[in-house]
Amino acid sequence: MEFRMSHRTGLLLDFGGVLTTALLPVVLAFEQREGLARGACINALYQDDEGVRMTSDLERGAVSQTAWNEFAGRKLGVSPDNLMGRIFGGLRPEPLLIDAAAAAKRAGIKVGILSNSVGLAPWDLYDGYELDRLYDAVVISEHYQMRKPDPALFEIALKLMNMPADEVVFVDDTEAYVLAAQQLGFAGVHNKDPRQTVADLSGLLGVDLTSAS
Repeated sequence: MEFRMSHRTGLLLDFGGVLTTALLPVVLAFEQREGLARGACINALYQDDEGVRMTSDLERGAVSQTAWNEFAGRKLGVSPDNLMGRIFGGLRPEPLLIDAAAAAKRAGIKVGILSNSVGLAPWDLYDGYELDRLYDAVVISEHYQMRKPDPALFEIALKLMNMPADEVVFVDDTEAYVLAAQQLGFAGVHNKDPRQTVADLSGLLGVDLTSAS
């Protein structure tokens, strides 16, 4: 396959659900382990108004992961002990996108991370991924007291990458955040299938990112 030259020389990646395996299967597995109804976590924490507020506060660093664990434990009727880790601990690295990011860097493309935090203690979602070593810029929402889709958080990432939005491709598993990035001038890719995402990125960046070498 031939790739056309592209003016885009930057790649900005979400973390959970992009550089990791998909979120929903591990949440459903947690519900099954705990004897909860299917969809209990989504209903209690991401569709309930109080749950949405608490999770947004967590992402902005306004509340701690421990406080979120206590809240979510009450909502779900389960133990709060390391609850975030119990819900998402089944996530694993997504090799197709991790390898694609590495291939992009080898091709001279700047690669950054822009992630909404789930708190860093007692459970650290980012542990073992060596983000600071492997990527050109790392923006974790709680460090800036804001969360995606706040335009200012995208602007921070661009400033750290020293790039304008129209030269950067943004990837997220949440479509609303992709749309927000596109409104700021980014090219956007909604990650639903890693293989398709890598193909889309290869086309947008003009570089074959499927190579394992």
